[in-house]
Amino acid sequence: MTHSYTLRSVYEPHFLQAPNATMLIQEGQPISYLQFEQLVQETAAWLTQQGVKRGDHVAVWLINRVEWLAIFFALARLGATLVAVNTKYRSHEVHYILANSHAQFLILQLNFRKIDFAEVIKGVDASDLTHLKTIMMVDADDSTPTTLLNRPVVRFLPRLAPKAKTSLDTNALALEDLPVIFFTTSGTTKGPKLVVHTQKTLSEHARHVATSYEFGAPNDTLLTALPLCGVYGLNSVLAAIAAGMPVVLMDFFDVTSASQLIKRHQITHIFGSDEMLRRFAEQNPEPIAFTSLKLFGFAAFSARFIELAQELTPRGFPMRGLYGSSEVHALFSAQRPELPLEERVLGGGTPAAGAQASVRVRDPDTLALCAPGISGEIEIKSATLFKGYFNNPEATAQAFTQDGYFKTGDLGYLRSDGSFVYQSRMGDTMRLGGFLVDPAEIEDVLAAQPEIESAQVVGVEINGQPRAVAFAIAKNKQFPPDVSATLKGVAKTLAAFKIPAHLWFVDEFPTTASANGQKFQRVKLRDMALEKLAT
Repeated sequence: MTHSYTLRSVYEPHFLQAPNATMLIQEGQPISYLQFEQLVQETAAWLTQQGVKRGDHVAVWLINRVEWLAIFFALARLGATLVAVNTKYRSHEVHYILANSHAQFLILQLNFRKIDFAEVIKGVDASDLTHLKTIMMVDADDSTPTTLLNRPVVRFLPRLAPKAKTSLDTNALALEDLPVIFFTTSGTTKGPKLVVHTQKTLSEHARHVATSYEFGAPNDTLLTALPLCGVYGLNSVLAAIAAGMPVVLMDFFDVTSASQLIKRHQITHIFGSDEMLRRFAEQNPEPIAFTSLKLFGFAAFSARFIELAQELTPRGFPMRGLYGSSEVHALFSAQRPELPLEERVLGGGTPAAGAQASVRVRDPDTLALCAPGISGEIEIKSATLFKGYFNNPEATAQAFTQDGYFKTGDLGYLRSDGSFVYQSRMGDTMRLGGFLVDPAEIEDVLAAQPEIESAQVVGVEINGQPRAVAFAIAKNKQFPPDVSATLKGVAKTLAAFKIPAHLWFVDEFPTTASANGQKFQRVKLRDMALEKLAT
């Protein structure tokens, strides 16, 4: 067998060598490579009967389940593209994705726990979905409507065969460089862009991660607690499959179920966010010994994650900071395990692709490349970079340098050993007193004040000068703290030019849903600040 970078090559070697070995576990039920391959073949055949062909775009709006992966691999085998739809999206976001992806088909389920897909779909304006032809319904029953969005509904019929007997189709197709998935950017400031990855960029990155992070030792098992519709959840699953690690599927993350699954299946690897870790800390105030865990890779989306790491590491969470995005893949890099905790949990690290990837940092004002330790915009070059933004050539051109580096829009700095540290989004940084300042630095100091639960900081112009302003949530919301006293406390730690010019207490911060959790909308925070300053 010649080595290839089609998506199916991620699990093909394991299927050929040990077809009856466990590939996935769903609700305690093991699914072998042989059974999964049978389901992929049945799904590909069924999709073909429904009219799906090479080059088509199929939107998939499902929770984590074996069918999601089977549909993905089946579409790849047909040369079609999966459009990943976040299960947390509301009506206007679903409409935006369907319209802008030119999706001809939509696969969904109607109800799942707290997610009322049917109610969301009612709010989608179908009048301008000119490409959409058919809705395919998973778990359809007699109550399933015959039409949705003014399109016919067909029942999704492929089923997992308990005793499958099949072999791989040996007909080699030139599929490696075809688009296989559209991820969405977070879209915190404007409509999300559709990030195009090919079968080769996905499968090659999966192999890099499996090798670099030393996946696949005996008894290694991954718990997927993140949605497959996001790059973070899918990349970790594909890497585990490439390494021959069984993957335990969680349909929806909750900390009680996750704790039980970690113990029941002796989970060794799990990836998530600091938000997820906080739920472990809040749900389990007493120390819990997760003795099987080898790696908890995480990405931080809010301040004070180092304190969280200091609290949870003794409880059996071997934490390492990561870096990634839809464009460069999640798990693009990870911090080395031998680093001190305070450095090990920072975003960034060493690329999984090793010497095949290059990271540099550029000063956004002078455009000169930065020496180690100097902050600037992170730029990345790798064979597994995305191929562009679908139907958006202007944004694609703007995203790359002339020599092929992706301009991440992230602030960070290189270390002397060649690794790097992510600090924040460039749009979130502030130039105060002539220096680039990461708002997280100020947020950490604010959140350390005894009267504050959490804080967010943005930059605005006041009297012609860039200044920091802050929003905070008080621990006691009924009796907000004295602002001047709080700022005096902050002044003991921060340089004068970093002290917020204003501090306002709010009940909550504006957020937007992403596949990895809630992200703060700094643009809305800036608008709120400007409104307050105007009055």
